[in-house]
Amino acid sequence: MQRIVVLNPKGGSGKTTIAINLASYLATRRYTPVLMDFDPQGSTLRWVRKRRPAQAPIHAIAAFEKDSRTTRAFQLRVPDVATHVIVDTPAALDPRQLADMTRDADKILVPVLPSDIDIHACSRCIRDLLLVAKISRDENRIGVIANRIRRNTLTYQSLIRFLHTLGIPIVATIRDSQNYVRGAEIGIGVHEMKSYVAQEDVAQWVPLVEWLAGSPGRRFVRGGRDGSRRRPAARCGRAGERRGARRTGGARGSRRASRPRGQLAGALG
Repeated sequence: MQRIVVLNPKGGSGKTTIAINLASYLATRRYTPVLMDFDPQGSTLRWVRKRRPAQAPIHAIAAFEKDSRTTRAFQLRVPDVATHVIVDTPAALDPRQLADMTRDADKILVPVLPSDIDIHACSRCIRDLLLVAKISRDENRIGVIANRIRRNTLTYQSLIRFLHTLGIPIVATIRDSQNYVRGAEIGIGVHEMKSYVAQEDVAQWVPLVEWLAGSPGRRFVRGGRDGSRRRPAARCGRAGERRGARRTGGARGSRRASRPRGQLAGALG
């Protein structure tokens, strides 16, 4: 099970938008994502409740609610069938809480908007993750999402220049699109919309999905334990050599391929 924390103490950075659309993507790929909502506003929980029975199931946990009749561990229990847990964190999160919130996180997503205020807040968030939560850059657990951007604007260019100075990968660049607004209203994600409506938005999620899956070119695909499609190992030994020889025309073809270009041209002439 992979635990993904969407975090930025600055309110309005798009944490809930990222969380619900990531859950939507996983659900449409036949995974069993769980949304854990720590935000007292409960936006993630409301989005899940708007979903129809025919849609891919997404489980939600109201982590912001506290019930004195049960233990906290029981409240936050995750179903055994869960493949991914996506944590939507609240705004104004105290830096001292970062260690607890990110302790078991496999990946941490930090969305940031293209404004001077948000850039400053993002720099403090990254600093606290590195210094307070003690997360090393080498672990490749932190990824920044440039959110609600409009290309070819000065604010976008300033944001990208700033992000490159952090030494933290920019794992996605999400445009300012009304599809996210409409999806939040009716309980769907951009991956569940008609392709001609959200094709551009869906394409922007590819780098993020590949980063979460572990390496470029890989995505969450049912089959392997980690959701990646397994490729057969390269064959070696005498059987592999014979197979390779057949592809090049047998041993004779193999010798021909190994000749220098001048000798090969002479032989063909």
